[in-house]
Amino acid sequence: MYTFGYFWLVILAILGAINSSQADLQLNFYAKTCPKAEEIVQDYVHEHIPNAPSLAATLIRMHFHDCFVRGCDASILLNFTSSSGNQTEKIAVPNQTVRGFDFIDRVKSLVEAECPGVVSCADIITLVARDSIVVTGGPFWRVPTGRRDGQISSASEALTNIPAPFFNFTQLQTSFANKGLDLKDLVLLSGAHTIGIAHCFPALSNRLYNFSGILGNQDPSLDSEYAANLKAKKCKTINDATTIVEMDPGSFRTFDLSYYTLLLKRRGLFQSDAALITSSTTLSYINELLQGSLLNFYQEFALSMEKMGRIEVKTGSSGEIRKHCAFVNS
Repeated sequence: MYTFGYFWLVILAILGAINSSQADLQLNFYAKTCPKAEEIVQDYVHEHIPNAPSLAATLIRMHFHDCFVRGCDASILLNFTSSSGNQTEKIAVPNQTVRGFDFIDRVKSLVEAECPGVVSCADIITLVARDSIVVTGGPFWRVPTGRRDGQISSASEALTNIPAPFFNFTQLQTSFANKGLDLKDLVLLSGAHTIGIAHCFPALSNRLYNFSGILGNQDPSLDSEYAANLKAKKCKTINDATTIVEMDPGSFRTFDLSYYTLLLKRRGLFQSDAALITSSTTLSYINELLQGSLLNFYQEFALSMEKMGRIEVKTGSSGEIRKHCAFVNS
């Protein structure tokens, strides 16, 4: 009996270690240590995002990119320093068009003034992403807190781990599975593209002018009429790195289902968008969402966002609570 009991104690200890990071996250984690923290974040978002609603899209993108590299630990915010010797995630190609770093810094300074050294930058990114979507009319999701900040940031890891806009279905499936996310999560989280914007170069330009590395080739999976319109009115040259294109044209300020409607019309902007209709499984999820209500989409999206916000989080004594989001504590 002793041996049997000991065996189960070991098993429970292992399971506990696996689940501890998620178990340590809890709603209102700062209720006693910084009771106004979430209110401060929400008030700042409510004051500023309505004046710059496009920032909501980049803030949720920041959250996504952060969680896919070393988990949701605010490693995306770290600047390069000579002491670390690492080029950080910020300068990696996938993050060169991410905006909102100053926004996070300003929120952090307000929270620090209220409760120095208590609230992590990782939690601030997560709360800001959620509140920004809500204030622009999108879905609400629960954000359990208690994340701690990472101390390592690597540009090469960002390039390896963040799903690229030219990924095919198999690459997307693998990338998401590596983070504990399934195909339903892939479809739902891609739905954030309903408020997204993108630069012509390089992801879209290659679909229009240099598909498969052949100059003059156009991606046959892209609706030809839509492609012609993009060439005529938006991405007029192959190397246009300044023009911005709406990912859900005509509806990009509204968090709705029209992104999925465009996918079925072969008008997804990226190859990774188009890839979602190349699998019978993901295509089925898309059709289910379109046949359902907007409320159903919001509820399903919320569940996937909560799941993403738990990826490889640091809790307890792991990591630190940074004083300044761009630098590890000295």
